[in-house]
Amino acid sequence: MDPNGNITVVFDILQWTTNPDGYLARVTIKNHYQYRHVDKPGWSLGWTWANREVIWSMRGAFATDMGNCSEFKSQIPHSCKKDPVIADLMLDQASPDNMTDGCCRGGTLYPSAIDPSKSFSTFEVQVGRLDGSNSARAPVNLTLMAPGPGYSCGPLLDSDPTISSDIGGRRHVPVFRTWKTACTYSSFLTNKTPMCCVSLSTFYNHAITPCSNCSCGCRNADKSTDLCIRGGDLSSTSDIVKCTDHMCPIRVHWHIKNNYEDHWRVKLTVSNYNIKRNYSDWNVLVQHPGLKNLAKTFSFNTTLLPAVGLGDEVALFWGLKYYNEELLNFDSDKDQIGSVSTEMLLKKDFDSFTLRSGWALPRRIYFNGESCQMPPPDDFPMLPNGSSKQKSCHFLVLSLIILAFKMLL
Repeated sequence: MDPNGNITVVFDILQWTTNPDGYLARVTIKNHYQYRHVDKPGWSLGWTWANREVIWSMRGAFATDMGNCSEFKSQIPHSCKKDPVIADLMLDQASPDNMTDGCCRGGTLYPSAIDPSKSFSTFEVQVGRLDGSNSARAPVNLTLMAPGPGYSCGPLLDSDPTISSDIGGRRHVPVFRTWKTACTYSSFLTNKTPMCCVSLSTFYNHAITPCSNCSCGCRNADKSTDLCIRGGDLSSTSDIVKCTDHMCPIRVHWHIKNNYEDHWRVKLTVSNYNIKRNYSDWNVLVQHPGLKNLAKTFSFNTTLLPAVGLGDEVALFWGLKYYNEELLNFDSDKDQIGSVSTEMLLKKDFDSFTLRSGWALPRRIYFNGESCQMPPPDDFPMLPNGSSKQKSCHFLVLSLIILAFKMLL
């Protein structure tokens, strides 16, 4: 879905310094994923110094551990850790003196397809103790937590110096040196089981296709238990969810609501069964053969993404600001599931229009960049047929559908 997606990390040496002996660097973290974002509590970036470097000061971020700075007497560094971990500032923790462009968002990064202006973060770091040498070495063992595991980063390598413009763009000014790497995500490093599933229903079939049993793990043997722990342990990272047959924190439901003369009307609902967390700035990615004819979405933002190598279209949906951009958690006291929903109109392409074989149903759905478990294709809602013992009933239902369709023409 996003073959060129990654998060790049760029170290730009802006100037050399003599007192203290070192350099001033700008670090930029840029999210190139179209639909994967970095949610609260945000990113943290770690590395190991190649030599004896220390961090004298920082703007736009902070080192989470000062380390042992006992050898320094008059001027105390910001961090003396050999392997510092850096985190973004919250806006209310920053002042004009320690802010940089793109900082102080609590470590959140928007997907590039939703808001490019909020898809990056920057901070400045004053590095010292180069022992009289201007041949600075790049940090090693770069790690990115965003906010949990899943990202693998390559080594920081020399790259063409980053160039900025001056005098209205007429003068190009390169930095002294640039190191660059890319971090890529793998769901196999993050989730042992899927974290979302898909259920389906249509107006022409009375049966609902639920999420498959054990889509995201199997529930406790005690069926009377209301809350279940995903993973079976009590660690702080475990999801506590409402006990269901699918055991997923998130369920996405696709319902074909109406069939008009030249449109479908579809309802898309996202439900949160997780008791421990809300999902802020969530998004849903849908692969569907009819999305190129998406006419209107009523309660979500939406945009079409390039369908690289796919026969179907791909659309990204996310919440409206101050309305439904946060998906609330499950309230166990009220037995109330947090959910957001929208209806949409899909124009029919009469060259490919058909009710057969689940044409109006999605091929693939992702929530926050995680692939959701789809029902088996054989379980998709289909038109009634005459192959069962209820042949006359199915024939009547099919006749009524055909009659209603003709009346609309």
